[in-house]
Amino acid sequence: MRHRAVLCGCGAMAKGWLKALTESDFLREKVEVVGLVDLDQATAQALAAEFKLHDIIIGTDLPAVLRQSRADLLFDVVVPAARRAVVAAGLAHGCHVLSEKPMAATLDDARELRRLAVDASRIHAIVQNRRFIDGVRRIRRLIQSGSLGELTALHCDFFLGPHFGGFREQMDNVLLLDMAIHTFDAARFMSGKDPLAVYCHEYNPQGSWYRHGAAANAIFEFSDNVAFTYRGSWCAQGANTSWESAWRITGSKGTLIWDGGERFEANVVSGREGFLRAVEPITVPEAEDGADTHGHVSVIERFIGAIDTGTVPETDGSDNIKSLAMVFGAIDSARDGKRVTIAA
Repeated sequence: MRHRAVLCGCGAMAKGWLKALTESDFLREKVEVVGLVDLDQATAQALAAEFKLHDIIIGTDLPAVLRQSRADLLFDVVVPAARRAVVAAGLAHGCHVLSEKPMAATLDDARELRRLAVDASRIHAIVQNRRFIDGVRRIRRLIQSGSLGELTALHCDFFLGPHFGGFREQMDNVLLLDMAIHTFDAARFMSGKDPLAVYCHEYNPQGSWYRHGAAANAIFEFSDNVAFTYRGSWCAQGANTSWESAWRITGSKGTLIWDGGERFEANVVSGREGFLRAVEPITVPEAEDGADTHGHVSVIERFIGAIDTGTVPETDGSDNIKSLAMVFGAIDSARDGKRVTIAA
């Protein structure tokens, strides 16, 4: 079956979606973009021209374009404040929906979208593309192997200074809401643990070009007595980390260090005596056979594959809402200055 897709939200992010759809032989065969929607019709028309999308429906009214195009897929690339209405419209039309992150602008909205997806018997999944990179998959496999012993903690640093312009620089809680969810979701995925509680301090450093919340420190309590600590800033210039953060993951037998790129260092205890016990290096395994490590492309491929096979994609809202709950738990903790229990 070839799917008919409408893409809603034709700003800069949409170009990455359309590029991903052309990079994969599987997606070129399985998905046809039949409509574009944006509040500014000229923006949608310019995007169609750039990607040579001919004979498609272009408009500003999403329900009308869905009807006219007979779409069965909706790609949601709108700003977070518009997400609830856009996803609800797609589900009401009978579309499966793949959304940009965050899943919703509030946790209550996310719960409502989960209910609507279940009632419609449709998939609502989220582009959590950083699950689908080689390093994250390799670390998950190492932790699952038990080579580090029992997992005890994950620690990460995220320090970058991007000048986006546009809506991000005016957002509330910009780091936590717009970016940290990638890191929080990676911590959940790599560890295989559930978030239970959080204490967070959020602030906007001197010199920040963001209006609010460009930096945060958070301590999460995960299941099985595992800790996850996050230190991050989106206005830290001069010594950038990777976009995937810099990680230190500790277990009862050893430690893994990952720079968020190509460098891994993993050591386990080999000695039984001495003030500091001797250690020896271990190899970080390759990603599991058949693992998708192509970021955005892999997310969309998994989404289409799940629709065709009647399965649940890895980034389905039923899972992603747990990562979103970490975000809003951190925001609530920072606002109230206290430990917050996390409940998706």
